[in-house]
Amino acid sequence: MDWCHYRFHSRWDLDAPPAAVFEALADGDGYPRWWPQVREVRRIDDRTGTARFRSLVPYDLRLTVTEAHRDAARGTLRVTFSGDLEGWARWTVTARGAGTRALFEQDVVARKPLLRRFAVLGRPLFRANHALMMRAGCRGLRARMLDRRPGRNPV
Repeated sequence: MDWCHYRFHSRWDLDAPPAAVFEALADGDGYPRWWPQVREVRRIDDRTGTARFRSLVPYDLRLTVTEAHRDAARGTLRVTFSGDLEGWARWTVTARGAGTRALFEQDVVARKPLLRRFAVLGRPLFRANHALMMRAGCRGLRARMLDRRPGRNPV
């Protein structure tokens, strides 16, 4: 087993139309406005940017993120990572009743020396840290979708 290899899956059920959820997830520049652990995003070109993440565990992850695939009709987004993590992440957005289900899948290898050094002992903590980050992201996107509903008067 490669202790530095991680596969993550999350499911977000949202009370918003699939097109609105897809638009928010496709707007990587906007993530810091609604996802607390996405601390910074800087665009390099039309498909690439850098991002800094920090969750409960006190370290930053710095990544170069490149859009690999975007298909609004099918509701799929895929990015590749390099830097402190190397691999990919994918969103699949589908209708679910009157709302949307956003499925997140990620397959990465930790490259940051600290993560590699503590791979065996820290693995449960790193996985819990990721789960907390995903929960916060879901809450943030839910709040963003509520604020964007027609007739809503955001403060």
